[in-house]
Amino acid sequence: MTTASESPQEIIPWWAGNARLMDISGRLLGAHVAHAGLIVFWAGAITLFEISRLTPMVPMYEQGLILLPHLATLGWGVGAGGAVVDTYPYFVIGGLHLISSAFLGFGGVFHTIFGPEYLHNQFSFFSYDWKDSDKMTTIIGIHLILLGCGAFLLVAKAMFFGGLYDPAVGNVREIANPTLNPAVIFGYLFGAVGKNWIAGVDNLEDVVGGHIWVGLLCIGGGIWHVKTKPFYWTHRLFIWSGEAYLAYSLGALALMGFIAAFFVAVNGTVYPEVFYGPTLSITQGIVPGFSSSNPELLSPRTWLANAHFWLAFFFLQGHIWHALRAAGFDFSKGRVDPLMTAREPIQ
Repeated sequence: MTTASESPQEIIPWWAGNARLMDISGRLLGAHVAHAGLIVFWAGAITLFEISRLTPMVPMYEQGLILLPHLATLGWGVGAGGAVVDTYPYFVIGGLHLISSAFLGFGGVFHTIFGPEYLHNQFSFFSYDWKDSDKMTTIIGIHLILLGCGAFLLVAKAMFFGGLYDPAVGNVREIANPTLNPAVIFGYLFGAVGKNWIAGVDNLEDVVGGHIWVGLLCIGGGIWHVKTKPFYWTHRLFIWSGEAYLAYSLGALALMGFIAAFFVAVNGTVYPEVFYGPTLSITQGIVPGFSSSNPELLSPRTWLANAHFWLAFFFLQGHIWHALRAAGFDFSKGRVDPLMTAREPIQ
């Protein structure tokens, strides 16, 4: 147990990661910003690496590419039949990611080493207490609003800024009339439309319309969470601690990872076969997904589906681990320690 004289850094070893910074808001911010910098750096560096080895006359899925297919799907640098006609957009996007990663990396180092340990001493807006339920729901609301804005960025690209690659017509086109009918959009979710659940969407009008609905729901839900306080019945339902929030987050990531694995495996509209290779299906115990010209080469679709599945699997294990700890289970003692949990939030 933590005593008054102990800090998280003193009782938790360095290899435990951000657990050491759980109650030190300034340092935790630094770690988050540094992680973002690493992710953005990876995206930029791998994009430029893939450009350096790209052969425009060979299908992307036969070249082991994983990022350029995403950019091509968004309508960047490709034309009829999915042929690469201009690599300059890829270079710009990769370069912007590298430049952004430098700023994020600097911010991460600053907040980790030089910035204030506790944000509430100088920036009350960015401060938090894990047991402050009102602050936690406000943070959730802000995240939902940002996710909604991200959904609308895709909508804007599809409708007004060049469009998306449509495998149904074999070319890039703007989606002028997205589907807004809730019966259709939510029909996928409840199994009333198509097959393969939401992964059964087979036209870009429904894809873009779905993003409009997701954007509206995320922004609306975000505003609601910012403006309201948790209902009383939630006080005992949830555990209000940093470890519990980590468990909730890992559980959500695991769910999204499994959904993504299924979606990329079977959907050829959002993940066109010309960029990712043939869709996957289990037929007589065989999982197709190989290059047509090189049967020994697995397609990016196969790699993406497997990567998402196994990442989701380990996220799920992390969710279970941290959920047990948040509920008070002490692994060193093999039993629940009631003093380790913090169920009641600050009123």
